[in-house]
Amino acid sequence: MENFQYYTPTRVVFGKGTEDRTGELVRQQGCRKALIHYGGGSVVRNGVLDRIYRSMDAAGVDYISLGGVVPNPRLSLVYEGIELCRKENVDFILAVGGGSVIDSAKAIGYGMTNEGDVWDLFEGKRQAQACLPLGAVLTISAAGSEMSDSCVITREEGWLKRCYISDFCRPKFAVMDPELTMTLPAYQTASGCVDIMMHTMERYFNRSDNMEMTDGISETLIRTVMKNAKILMKEPDNYDARAEVMWAGSLSHNGLTECGTDGGDWACHQMEHELGGMFDVAHGAGLAAIWGSWARYVLDSRPERFAEFAVKVMGVEPAADDRETALRGIESMEDFYRSIGMPADLHELGLEVTEEQLRELADKCSYFGSRTVGIVRSLEKGDMYQIYKNALGY
Repeated sequence: MENFQYYTPTRVVFGKGTEDRTGELVRQQGCRKALIHYGGGSVVRNGVLDRIYRSMDAAGVDYISLGGVVPNPRLSLVYEGIELCRKENVDFILAVGGGSVIDSAKAIGYGMTNEGDVWDLFEGKRQAQACLPLGAVLTISAAGSEMSDSCVITREEGWLKRCYISDFCRPKFAVMDPELTMTLPAYQTASGCVDIMMHTMERYFNRSDNMEMTDGISETLIRTVMKNAKILMKEPDNYDARAEVMWAGSLSHNGLTECGTDGGDWACHQMEHELGGMFDVAHGAGLAAIWGSWARYVLDSRPERFAEFAVKVMGVEPAADDRETALRGIESMEDFYRSIGMPADLHELGLEVTEEQLRELADKCSYFGSRTVGIVRSLEKGDMYQIYKNALGY
């Protein structure tokens, strides 16, 4: 096993009606004026935003609002938020939504506390020295941003999607009421479940001598999400299933499932970021569409790990050798994706990708040939191109 540090400073307030405590939690941060950041109309239509406003008013916390966050959150709105926060002397950001809203809030927080263009952080030109404190009221179980150290932003110029990682952006608190996720469309619920699973799978597929404890947590988490995803496709208002998935989302991306490992592979996330940047697809669905192609491409670099996954997570009976067991596990996972309405390749995702676009995706993911991605197997630009091509599904 590898040496590790585990740091999770976020206070979790979990359960029915917990959003009514939001104002009190913000006030406890010593906030003078908050930005309430949110996405589209769903939090308005279902009354969540009004309940947050009432909670803030009751706690005596001054605030302003900025909506408009979209999936694959845009840099232009981040700039708008930074300008608004500076004008209004905001000292706390409250994100009301899912991962896109929380990531946008994190980027605004970075822009408020660091000199220069905030996009420089996402391009690796400099490192953050601070982030404005923030909290989250979670309405979508997926990205795990409510407890994570990362955020992902899309720059419209060139449609580049980039991630920045730093402990500075970890939320001070996360309010998590599973009931707030019950009105999500089935596709969005399923996509979120895949995202949660992939955050753990990216860490599970590594080159470490893994800890039995961490593996056991990871395997149980993935199986739990799979079980409850199927329940939610039939019973979207099942509170217990919603709760299991919501808590799994946080644990999948707060560092718990990488303790004692080398951190994991993350090639699928890097490659999906470019799909999201180019085609604006749902993140979880994009991950499902690329995963099988990636897995088959790299499995010979560590067939025993893929076989272990097949047996312990997918319940596959061991075959004559690890490679055959691994392939059965990959097929079983793809069958699961389809069972909850997720794609197993780019064609099923609804994309018709041209040769020119395949090469552009590989260019952008490799930073135009200047970097590799992945740990199970280090992938260069040509490897990325082939994985994208194999993922076409025909």
